[in-house]
Amino acid sequence: MTFVHVGPTVLYDLGQIGELDLLTHFDGALVIPEEVRYQITTEPAATNLTQFLEAKTVITSIRPEVRKRAARALGIDPAGYEAALLGGLFDDSIDDERPVLVLSDDTRLRALADGLGAEVAGSFGVVVRAAVEDKYLSPTQAKRIVSRMDDHGVQLTGQLRSRAIGEL
Repeated sequence: MTFVHVGPTVLYDLGQIGELDLLTHFDGALVIPEEVRYQITTEPAATNLTQFLEAKTVITSIRPEVRKRAARALGIDPAGYEAALLGGLFDDSIDDERPVLVLSDDTRLRALADGLGAEVAGSFGVVVRAAVEDKYLSPTQAKRIVSRMDDHGVQLTGQLRSRAIGEL
């Protein structure tokens, strides 16, 4: 089973436009640690996230020893959201090889996750994945979602916006 660890940038981007349900298009267990949730304080993202967490099955707690292991290895605060978000990459409680996907638009966190062997994607990757996986979400609808994200202040270069639209 894949574990899909969702960071605050993706939660903010999708929460601002009411599209958090796109996260359910990933085949795996969603992991949104409480420490990550507390980073989302801007409305309407905060309310949308609360409603999403109440309606969906989401893992919200990361064991303290896992956070500490991640913090020691990465030189970060064990109580911070980064240790909770990346903790799954240090959780050896399950013996099998399980893929971990980290969803974040934070360049530093993406680099750390990638360096530790996780797959990484950002907000636009979530939209593209949903468009590919969901027969009810047309490419036109997905392009509208990307445009709404852009309208709500998601930092897009012209090149990135064109690429996101082009992949749809």
